[in-house]
Amino acid sequence: QVQLVESGGGLVQAGGSLRLSCATSGRTFSSYCMGWFRQAPGKERELVAGITGGGSTNYADSLKGRFTISRDNAKNTIYLQMNSLKPEDTAVYYCYLDVFGAGRYWGQGTQVTVSS
Repeated sequence: QVQLVESGGGLVQAGGSLRLSCATSGRTFSSYCMGWFRQAPGKERELVAGITGGGSTNYADSLKGRFTISRDNAKNTIYLQMNSLKPEDTAVYYCYLDVFGAGRYWGQGTQVTVSS
């Protein structure tokens, strides 16, 4: 059973920064694609960023330059560094992990609130 544990959310003022973490255990972490989605109130869940086992990354176009995804295979953890945060970044951020042939696993979500 894959478990994802997110941390790092919270309340921050506009222009500030936060770093989210998503840790997992069991399995061969370095081979999995992982990433982050977010869901704001009343909106659909949207992709924020993804990272492959080899470290290739992709981002939502609107977030390029402000958000950075990374991974530490030794710690079985991925990170999302979020800079220059805006009130519209307020959402629940969900970590995901893709297992080939088995589907996508999700974390429980962590709330990020950006005040103006």
